[in-house]
Amino acid sequence: MLSDIAAWFITIFLLNPVQAEVQTHLERVNATSETVQQARECISTHAPKLIQRAGSEPVWAVVTAVGVTFGWTSPASLLDRNDPNCAPIAGLLEDGERQEQGS
Repeated sequence: MLSDIAAWFITIFLLNPVQAEVQTHLERVNATSETVQQARECISTHAPKLIQRAGSEPVWAVVTAVGVTFGWTSPASLLDRNDPNCAPIAGLLEDGERQEQGS
């Protein structure tokens, strides 16, 4: 039961905002279809890992969700830079965040 609640929580407050952020940045830079596919694969690969971590570390889930919601935690920090599908997406998100901060 607790793991179901954690999965719901992580989906609503982490995965959905990360997916929205990725989609926004991909549209903003007019990303190639290859980059869009990489983003989908990255999120589909790492979503179950984040849900599992949230179930085993509920405090991490709450702190991270609050951080992402209020902009204190970068969605890029949730992506595995060692995954070849995630590295370009994380870089894209970080570049977008730097541009927004510079504005």
